[in-house]
Amino acid sequence: MEELRTYVLYDIEDDRIRGRIAEACKDYGLTRIQYSAFCGSLNRNRRGELYIRLSEELGEKAGKILILPVCEKDVKEERKIQNEHEDDDDSDFVPPSGLLSLDFLSASAAFL
Repeated sequence: MEELRTYVLYDIEDDRIRGRIAEACKDYGLTRIQYSAFCGSLNRNRRGELYIRLSEELGEKAGKILILPVCEKDVKEERKIQNEHEDDDDSDFVPPSGLLSLDFLSASAAFL
């Protein structure tokens, strides 16, 4: 089954739930790319499993979660703009292999 680069973006107020969502993403092999965004390769079945788990973790609490698979053709079109500042703490940030861009994530996150 084909694996697609999959982004998980979320906006969750509750710190405990937000932490559980992050741990679930890590359990599925996704890598944190921003504070509330993860990325990695998942096939359709694993995306479905992750959807169920994230739905259960969120429960009835307020929050939004987007699971976004991206085809290889679109991955090749990515562009990246990144400015680093001395006070940025990205100690747990490890970009996924082949990751070229995240500039569309900010726009996508606004619609969560």
